[in-house]
Amino acid sequence: MGPGRQKVILTGFMATGKSRVGSAVAQRLGLRFIDTDQEIENRCGKSPAAIIVEDGEPRLRELERGLVAELAADPAPAVVATGGGTLVEPGNFEAMAAVGVVIWLRARPEVVAARVAQCSQVRPKLTESGAPLLEAIEDLMARRQAAYARAEVNVDTSDLSIEDVVNAVLAALERAGRNPCKALT
Repeated sequence: MGPGRQKVILTGFMATGKSRVGSAVAQRLGLRFIDTDQEIENRCGKSPAAIIVEDGEPRLRELERGLVAELAADPAPAVVATGGGTLVEPGNFEAMAAVGVVIWLRARPEVVAARVAQCSQVRPKLTESGAPLLEAIEDLMARRQAAYARAEVNVDTSDLSIEDVVNAVLAALERAGRNPCKALT
């Protein structure tokens, strides 16, 4: 992974498993886990969804930029799960790619729709258009596709358990010549 690239960064659409997989990968590697959405909520006292609704999406993106800059400047190894829109911004992607391996967790739109429907979490980016859930997911995924595709590694989580995704992430890192167990510890 190289001396300056001490992080594993998970990106991707909502409900693809970034937080759960990130936590499990960090545990397996004995590394600190940082969930950017949770970190923003801890600092602001409200969730990213609430920030979008109450303060607007530009405010959330501003907070994300500050957090990404902070994480990029921190040389400590870590596993980072980003919010679904965090690395869509080119500057955020470049900052994180410079300090770690970016992994895109993806899932088919219908799988994301089923996962979102099972969760009570507010998803303002899916309701703003007024479109049916699956259509809103397909539209937002299409708009973010090119941003996510910049990742070095991608793993389809659609039909996998969390443990299987963790194993796939670690195997993909190994195949790419980036053994996190050796490079990060």
